[in-house]
Amino acid sequence: MQEQIAGGADRVLYVLATLARHESPLTIAALAEQTGLAQSTLYRQIGLLKRWGFVLEQAGCYGPGPACVQLARGFDQSSFLIQESQDDMARLAAESGETVGLLVAVKDQAVCLDMVESQHPLRCSFVKGRGLPLVKGASAKSLLAFMPAARLQTRLEELGAAGADLAALERDLLAIRRQGYAMSDSEVDAGVWGVSVPVFRRPAQAVASITLMAPSTRAAGRTQSLAAMTVAAAERISARLAAH
Repeated sequence: MQEQIAGGADRVLYVLATLARHESPLTIAALAEQTGLAQSTLYRQIGLLKRWGFVLEQAGCYGPGPACVQLARGFDQSSFLIQESQDDMARLAAESGETVGLLVAVKDQAVCLDMVESQHPLRCSFVKGRGLPLVKGASAKSLLAFMPAARLQTRLEELGAAGADLAALERDLLAIRRQGYAMSDSEVDAGVWGVSVPVFRRPAQAVASITLMAPSTRAAGRTQSLAAMTVAAAERISARLAAH
């Protein structure tokens, strides 16, 4: 990672990306531990980001600033992928009664771009902008299974270095490619079932995944029908993306 962020611009973006991943502000010491950068370097990067409004300081802790809100709003309004997915996500949530999310792979995380929440009192929820490790669960494995080969190889090498069972993971990914979607139950959170289907803009080039989540108790006996609904929604979105 140090080799990848050798340049000053890379360091600034690396610091900002690290802050964006955390749900609470970080001290300089905590940020140094997370990034591996020297505190003197971090003070310079933080100072630059503060001047441009991308970082806000509160009691010696640093988090994303108001300029990040403007970026997020602009992304929501201009994202072609989100715009082309929203109608079918809403339709899938209405048909299934469950929560639906649109996720993409960013570095080593599965990040939620958009979501439609279930109306049930007991429901599973995504959080827009939140990232989860790109290794476990239906969403992560769906994104991995249909990732370009070179990018997947890099991610597998990173997971192997972190001690992951690559043989088991590769077996799972092969089965997902054959089936066309990923399904998991309590793999990330206990009592949560999910199915995730890739969305394509070109053949064999997935740009995102549509994931439906439900409490395991409510999904029992409905897994195949819920999977079929999600596959149909993903196919409609893919057809629309390909048409453009």
